[in-house]
Amino acid sequence: MPVQSLKHRAPALLAALGANLIYSLNYIVAKGIMPDYLQPRTIILLRVIGASLIFWVVSLFTKTEKVQTSDLLLIAFASLFGVTINQILFFEGLNLSTPINASIIMVCVPLGVLSFSRLIKGEALSWLKVAGILIGTTGAAALILQRGSFEFSSSTALGNALIVLNASSYALYLVLIKPMMEKYHPITVMKWVFLFGMISVIPFSMHIASEADWTLIPPTIWLSIVYVIVFTTVLAYFFNNFSLQRISPTTNSAFIYLQPFFTAILALLLGKDQLNLSVVLPALLIFTGVYLVIRPSGSLK
Repeated sequence: MPVQSLKHRAPALLAALGANLIYSLNYIVAKGIMPDYLQPRTIILLRVIGASLIFWVVSLFTKTEKVQTSDLLLIAFASLFGVTINQILFFEGLNLSTPINASIIMVCVPLGVLSFSRLIKGEALSWLKVAGILIGTTGAAALILQRGSFEFSSSTALGNALIVLNASSYALYLVLIKPMMEKYHPITVMKWVFLFGMISVIPFSMHIASEADWTLIPPTIWLSIVYVIVFTTVLAYFFNNFSLQRISPTTNSAFIYLQPFFTAILALLLGKDQLNLSVVLPALLIFTGVYLVIRPSGSLK
């Protein structure tokens, strides 16, 4: 790997890594909030309002950029897939499914990104990247299944379907927003993404949020809500979109394979699991897959 190329891409790769470290904890944190304390769409409303306010306040301290009308329309369109559809379907799906099912389905995001990049952008496929995605998917799925089995049942079918649509929506968002990240500052893009997202989420969630009993929420759950807003939404979205300035959506999405690896490491540190071949072999597949995808060769960056 050329040193100059690595130096240029390193901040973007680290940002994608950081985003997926945050996401790896979100399955457990978000599940703890729903449905006993808040309904999924109430959490989404808090996320988009909180993130929109934070990004607009932060933008006051960054370079002011005028966004072209045509680009605003594209950002609004991308926001539908990256915020509105993505978040509603994920939280509704997670509420009706299981964390393991959601984790398994979400590691298929790179396949969706690769497909949309080909269909929308006409990018040529790199066989090394295709192989990397398949290897990474296999390793991630094997590691996730260490924690339990994928549930094929009528009780999780709808939730599973919603998460499949969520994964596809997020994959499309990464491809659509990439040109905007190359043109504008990440904060500029994010403040508009979440403003449009907030506008489109409010009609689907305000009536549910108004029925919530906020007095019953304990401090620990409020901490979980803060994590979902500040880390899973603001920081993770910023990291991901910052990374798209220098790496392709396919490369960005490959880091999703590290989410189950981070979860396994946490289990080892907490003494809830032991280091053995059932952990090491999937981890090797994950790192092999990620390396093949992120290496700067072939048609895709």
